[in-house]
Amino acid sequence: RSLEAKGIHSLYSHQLAVWNALQAGEHAAVVTPTASGKTLCYNLPVLNELLQNEASRALYLFPTKALSQDQQSELNELLDNAKQKLPVKVVTYDGDTPDSLRLSARDSGRIIISNPDMLHAGILPNHPKWIRFFSSLKYIVIDETHAYKGVFGSHVANVIRRLQRIASFYGANPQFILCSATIANPKELAEALIRKPVRLIDENGAPQGNKTVVLYNPP
Repeated sequence: RSLEAKGIHSLYSHQLAVWNALQAGEHAAVVTPTASGKTLCYNLPVLNELLQNEASRALYLFPTKALSQDQQSELNELLDNAKQKLPVKVVTYDGDTPDSLRLSARDSGRIIISNPDMLHAGILPNHPKWIRFFSSLKYIVIDETHAYKGVFGSHVANVIRRLQRIASFYGANPQFILCSATIANPKELAEALIRKPVRLIDENGAPQGNKTVVLYNPP
């Protein structure tokens, strides 16, 4: 009902492909153009899992605070559009999160939206305080994967490795959903980041308008 209120009545083929990969227990990397519906590729399976299992948790990682805020707004709109507000608490956890909200985020946040720096400096060193979250972690979303290259990408890959070790220590084996703009080697980059095989979904199923290419030689 919430999706229909937004005018969404069916999925694009790449959204369905991500859904099928995750239901099969795989990790997925989706690479399609801007405005092709990548957000729904992860929001749909994450919300489905969280609504079916009250204990489940998810972690969303974005490289910038602006993207985190956009995602928080998108999720809130989706949750509020339902006939009855969906019982999923979404919390942005970064350097600007006041101390008064951090405790409730750890204890009752179902979807934590953060960034690699905050994960490295603020969450993983305090993992004993996050036992409830890590022990029930089902999905990890890494958006804008193409940003994690070079020295910065190597650092993030090590942070993700540390995240995987801590999740495993608390008995969780989360699935990864990675999203990227079009790049030459998305599967190679995704597998280097998480050190696991991923299913690459790179055939865009979103409709596109006609394009006219004009070559003009001015006088």
